[in-house]
Amino acid sequence: MKKAIKKALTLLSVYYAYMLEYRSELILWVLAGSLPMIMMGIWVQAAESGKFGFQPVDFARYFFAVFLTKQISVVWVIYDFEKEILEGKLSLKLLQPLDPIWHHLGSHLGERVARMPFVLLLSTFFFVLYPQAFWFPDIGNLCLFILTAIMAFALRFIIQYTFAMFAFWTERAAALENLWLLFFLFLSGLIAPLDVFPENIRNIVMLTPFPYMINFPASILVGLPVNLTRGFLSIIGWFLVFLGANRFLWRKGLKRYSGMGA
Repeated sequence: MKKAIKKALTLLSVYYAYMLEYRSELILWVLAGSLPMIMMGIWVQAAESGKFGFQPVDFARYFFAVFLTKQISVVWVIYDFEKEILEGKLSLKLLQPLDPIWHHLGSHLGERVARMPFVLLLSTFFFVLYPQAFWFPDIGNLCLFILTAIMAFALRFIIQYTFAMFAFWTERAAALENLWLLFFLFLSGLIAPLDVFPENIRNIVMLTPFPYMINFPASILVGLPVNLTRGFLSIIGWFLVFLGANRFLWRKGLKRYSGMGA
């Protein structure tokens, strides 16, 4: 166990140091994830009409929570993996006594640690501009938010990594992520809280993995009513489904891999 922990910390420290070399890009990545702030302005104005169950400050807090969730759960593994396949760089990692997934996971976690100071800075700036939205979340909700945000990252990572496996068969595996992103934007709670959806549509959306990657953690942080049991079971269930698909496609894909470009 100690040996495994030492390897994990070493891998994390290496990728953290690597990410610190790109501080300027990190700032741009954080700013690129500020779509929730834009949507907040739209919904705050809409809430003033009184046609929604949310007050303007409720929308502001919700989209701030969405912003935090998105910063924790952002994933880009499909683009790195596709590049490794096309350029034959996967061959080098296959020679190592370590599944390549750990390199990608270490890269994401290292980036996440390097990203947090910029996220905190932008969060402070948000409350300076919109002080009425400032609040102290319940400590229990805060702990649950951190847990569910990490689980949302794990779910989004395994889903995108599963799509990345199609790079063994096609040079445009990232196109699958772009198609998935269309549904993700509208059904995850990133564009609008699911509570403003018609009930029949919301019930259907809750059967998909999308709400549990954004809406579920964000709702917990701001104190909106959620079904915790259903939420946790859904995340675990979808994670296991995609994990099984991922390992199956990985084994099949390795048989096709030729190391072209290496």
